[in-house]
Parts: sequence; C-alpha cells; structure tokens
Amino acid sequence: MRFVHDKLYYRNYHILGRENIPADGTPLLIVSNHQNCLNDPLAVQFTFRDRKINVFARADVFKNPIARRFLTFLGLIPAYRMSHEGIESVENNKKTFDIASNELAKGRTVLMYPEATHQVVRWLGSFSMAYIILAFEAAEKCNFEKEVYILPSCNHYSSFSHIQADVLVKYGEPIALSPYYERYKTKPRTVQRELNKLIREKIYELMLNIEDHDNNEAIEYIRGSYGNEFAREKGKDPLSLPEKLITDKELISKLEEHNDAYPSETKEIYKTALEAKALESKFNFRNWNYEKEFSRASVISRVMIGILLLPLFLISLFPNIFIFLAPKLITRKLEDHMFDGSIYYGLSIIVTIPLFYILSFFLMLNLTGLWWASLIYLCTLPYLGLFAWKYRIGYIKLKSELKFNSLKKKGRLERLLSLRKKLFNKLDEIGDSDLKQAI
Repeated sequence: MRFVHDKLYYRNYHILGRENIPADGTPLLIVSNHQNCLNDPLAVQFTFRDRKINVFARADVFKNPIARRFLTFLGLIPAYRMSHEGIESVENNKKTFDIASNELAKGRTVLMYPEATHQVVRWLGSFSMAYIILAFEAAEKCNFEKEVYILPSCNHYSSFSHIQADVLVKYGEPIALSPYYERYKTKPRTVQRELNKLIREKIYELMLNIEDHDNNEAIEYIRGSYGNEFAREKGKDPLSLPEKLITDKELISKLEEHNDAYPSETKEIYKTALEAKALESKFNFRNWNYEKEFSRASVISRVMIGILLLPLFLISLFPNIFIFLAPKLITRKLEDHMFDGSIYYGLSIIVTIPLFYILSFFLMLNLTGLWWASLIYLCTLPYLGLFAWKYRIGYIKLKSELKFNSLKKKGRLERLLSLRKKLFNKLDEIGDSDLKQAI
C-alpha cells in the first residue's frame, strides 16, 4: 500500500514538520483540514512507520461490506452525522468516541477532521468541537496524569484527483493539554472554545486558504498561471509543491488585501482571468504551453524517442491499462468527484492490482515455465505501468505543443495571449496593495 501510494499514485510525496510529531506511545490527536476523502488520511498514515492511526470517517462509506472491512483494517472509525445518517444514528457516536478515547488513553494516535466534511475548494471550514471533547475524555481516563497532545496538520495537493500529482503533509507544533487540565475541571466549555480557536488558527497558518468563494475559480486560475511567475520572482521553484505553497499563500494574501482596498479593480482582474481561462479551456491548453519555448529539434528528438519506445509502451499496457480504466466505471457515475482519487487508489489496492498482477504472473509462468522469469516480470509490472503513464503524458504534451505552435503562427491565439498579457500586467501594476513590491 505504501509503495503504490508513495511511488506510483503520486509523483512527489512531501512531509514537512516531521520533527513536531511526539514520540510513539504518547497520546496523540492529529487534527487536519479535509480536502480529498480517503487520500487525506492515507497521506497522513504513510508519514509514519512506527504506528497505526485511528481515523474518524463518515459512516456512510462503511455501508459496503468489502469497503467496511478494508476501512476497518486501515483503522477507520465510523462517525455518524445527523445531516447524513439521521438523528437516531447519532447515538452510535458514543460507542465510537469511547473506542477512540480508549486508543488515545493507551498512548496511541487518532486523526480527526473538525470540519466534518471535505471541501471542494482550498478553504478551511468551521470546526466542530468533538475532537476537543475526545481529547479531554482521554485525559480524564488517565486521571489527568498523562500528557495528551493535539497536533495541527494540513494536506495540500497540486491536483485533487489526478494520478501522478504531488501531495504534501505538513505538521505544526504540538499543543499540550496539561496546562489546561486544572481550568478544564471547573470551566470545560471555556477551555474547549479557547483551544478550538487556537487549533483552527494553527491549521489556517499551515494551509492555503482561499476565503473568497465567489471568485475562487478566477483566483485558482491566477494561482496556476501568474503564480508560477510570482514564485520565480520570489526565488522559489513553482514545480516544488512546498515552495509553491509558500508563494501561493503570499499571492492570495496580496489579492485579498487589494480586493479590500480596490474591489472594482480586483473585480476587473478576476473578469479577465475568467475570460482567459474560458478560452484556454476551449483549446485544451495548460500553463506550461506558454512557458515552454518551441524547439523543432526538441520535437524531432522526442518523436524519434517515442517511436523507439513504442514497442515497450505497447508491452507495458498489459495489464496496467485495465487497472487504469477500471475505476472510471465508478467515478464517471459519481456526483462528488472528490471521491475520484479515493476510488482510484482504493479499487487498485483491493482489487485490480492484486487480481491482474497475479494473473499476469501465472500467464507468464504458463508461457515460459520459468518461475524466476515470471517473478521478475511480476516485479517489473508497477514500473511498466508508470512508464506507460509517462509515455502517454509525453504524447499528450507533444501533441498539445504542436497544436499551440500551429495556432499561434496562424494568429488564432491572439485573443488568448492578449488576455493573459493584460492579466499579468494588471497583477504587476497592483501597487497600492503592495503586490508590486512583493514581486
């Protein structure tokens, strides 16, 4: 599971603040933002090699018997919500909270998402105080003699649902509950509210939080286009997710400041961004199309390499193409596409990778009669699958690059290029909001 997660599903897996994690055996409640269903707790779980995390998850995902066994194996605990499972089901939380607080009291680790739902945007929602109640329940079970820690955390993605995207898990400094024990005994609600506010602020500081929901689409486009130039001007690598997170937070902050001071100007900027995005989507271009300088020699060399590697690509398609396509049978029917990544990873781990890789092993064994050759073939299948994916992406990029250059020469991209130039110039000229000085 770790190998598929770290090496195949994601292109780069970043873990920041690992030094902030208390030693194993310490009661630890990790509290995080929630943006990507099962992928969020998996990204946190795989930062550890010395412990298994117990995670609260919405109860409705436990309905399927196979899913329930898999999720229970992962350490997930069902959380019942009045809005989804009905008011009569909420009583079940007493049992699940008792399980979780016992785990904490034993010095184990629990992960909770106080937003109680995942967000479809990069935004931190309001917090329920259930996690605070749970933490103090564990402290009470230890007669307030053990230290219980709450560890702020955040998940951040370059893309929520694409395979071979980048993921980042970032830990803040742990918050010890012992300084609050005495006050909690006399004023529990006051202490709970105080801690809840503090922890939400800590998570807010860790993550990229875009609070302007009305202009989220435009802001995301600016972040993905102009944000790359902004990162380079700040001396950061826009291809490095940890570095891009730093400059994205600064860029969003500057946009918010300018919107507060000059709302009409900012509205015009967002309008230009949406126009550029609409045209870009029409042509199916990406930001790298503008940044990559066209080179005939580069195109010819890539075509030649592609032709030479075509036989290997065709070989690598079996059985990996079935593993790639199988989740689409489910995801295309989903209304909430935040589940896409979870379906891709979960179905692959539970069903398609074990099934097709074992079948491939026995097929090779039947053809060759050599167990060692079949075993070597089995071990190469994940890397062949990764090669097939990168070959496909290389082909798509080459095709897009040729299309971009052709349309540009014909003058069909003048409007799009003009809009981007206008947008970038407006962003450069934001002086009163101090954006220009930041650049």
